[in-house]
Amino acid sequence: MKFAPLVNGRTYSWSDITVNILGNPVSGITAVSYEDKQEMENVYGAGEQPVARGYGKIEATGSITLLVDEVEALMNASESGRLQEIPEFDIVVAYETSQGEIKTHTLKNCKFKSNKREMKTGDMKMESALELLISHIEWK
Repeated sequence: MKFAPLVNGRTYSWSDITVNILGNPVSGITAVSYEDKQEMENVYGAGEQPVARGYGKIEATGSITLLVDEVEALMNASESGRLQEIPEFDIVVAYETSQGEIKTHTLKNCKFKSNKREMKTGDMKMESALELLISHIEWK
């Protein structure tokens, strides 16, 4: 079987991503994950095949993993030092396509649901995986 040559050029990679939290670019981020899901189901009437579809709520979820230095800096945005008490904020994830176009996804009205530390022997860095509460995602 013969495969076509490289057609699309360069693909997206981690080095193309810029993440802004509280209006500042974050360099100590090691992972970001986000999605939205919509409830939907087939609606049945006469016969054995669906006759329509019903659609429900859209739920956005996500998390970020930060180096602990970044987490400690973010904690300064809260009077008590608790991440969970930082007022709602947007997280902007931007990356450049191979054609030079900037794609932007905005996680709206985020809140940190936890402030966690976890380390083990042999770790060369301290990271914190933080679950987010997100109202919705703008997929621009």
